[in-house]
Amino acid sequence: MAKEELIQFEGLVTEILPDARYRVQLDAGHEIVAYTAGKMKKNRIKTLAGDRVTVEMSPYDLEKGRLIFRHKDERASTPGGPPRGAQRGGQFRRR
Repeated sequence: MAKEELIQFEGLVTEILPDARYRVQLDAGHEIVAYTAGKMKKNRIKTLAGDRVTVEMSPYDLEKGRLIFRHKDERASTPGGPPRGAQRGGQFRRR
């Protein structure tokens, strides 16, 4: 017997819950509770309220999901900003 395929939805994180869980409002209108996938934890990808995410869900339980991708925010990339590390000035790096 083959495993069922996982379903992917996009949504918006509305609330951060204890125990590394999030309340996500899906684009379809449903609200679910999701947890962070292991690869996101491993790569230290932080998710905040208001972030757009992709959620993976089992067809058997449509109330729970797993965050598998955090979409980049368009506001974060400002082309006129100073280069990284140029804020402090000087030639020495702090340890």
